[in-house]
Amino acid sequence: MLAIAVHGGAGTLPRAELTPAKTQAFRAGLEAALGAGYAQLERGASSLDAVVAAVRVLEDDPLFNAGRGAVYAANGTLELDASLMDGATLRAGAVAGVRHVRSPIELARRVLEHSPHVMLAGKGAEEFALEQGMAPVPNSFFATDHRRRELERALHGVPAGPESLTGTVGAVALDAHGNLAAATSTGGLTAKRWGRVGDSPIIGAGTYAANDACAVSATGHGEYFIRLAAAHEIAALMRYRALGVAEAASTVLRRVGELGGYGGVIAIARDGTIALPFNSEGMLRGAADSSGRFEIGILKDDA
Repeated sequence: MLAIAVHGGAGTLPRAELTPAKTQAFRAGLEAALGAGYAQLERGASSLDAVVAAVRVLEDDPLFNAGRGAVYAANGTLELDASLMDGATLRAGAVAGVRHVRSPIELARRVLEHSPHVMLAGKGAEEFALEQGMAPVPNSFFATDHRRRELERALHGVPAGPESLTGTVGAVALDAHGNLAAATSTGGLTAKRWGRVGDSPIIGAGTYAANDACAVSATGHGEYFIRLAAAHEIAALMRYRALGVAEAASTVLRRVGELGGYGGVIAIARDGTIALPFNSEGMLRGAADSSGRFEIGILKDDA
């Protein structure tokens, strides 16, 4: 069984105010990411290869809150986080607060594969990137006009626009060898305090993968996912209460909502079952598997 799912953030996306052009652009970006990841699986590559390939597509697409298109911190900088986990070995790599790394998910992979650590942050992460031969980019590389306008609105107390997305991009996958992997990348929250780190780079909060349970990537208001150790909690409910992946994911997301948070998760069980629950008006999402499933969704009632 081959299976993959991607997400591109969750948030306020009223159908009446979501333009056809923006809808098409979102769908095209998700489809490109899904296709890039699934192509890796079809050629026999690992689930780790697949999730990195999918997330890199979304990091390079300025529509999404990761890489180019990331949201601004309150001081006008762009600080990026990412993490990656291999379900077969439980190895993980993460980076937080990087400002000059074009692909944070690729740097997270370098941490996983070429360091004894799980997470590197700030200047230390950027020095490691240089040691790994990753050319730096100026912080302005990530800047986009629509994110600058969002920051200006936020700093003046104006509510976010009707197409505002909170959260991240991410991918989860199951490969032909039965191995799971998860990856997540983000720019965080608009007008966040610089130095703030959300759930995305925290293993067990925004990202988790283990072959005996599932792979999970979360999106939304990260503080709530951290407080619940949400990604790991989904796996724990599957292990210790024998819940299916859909029920486990929905249970944890309900707890996020009870605390006052919103967002969603994508999750794949070891048998290839995919779950895509969210409690916000929309979540940009896609899923595909070797049984013929292929879907892209934005709002709650999208197929």
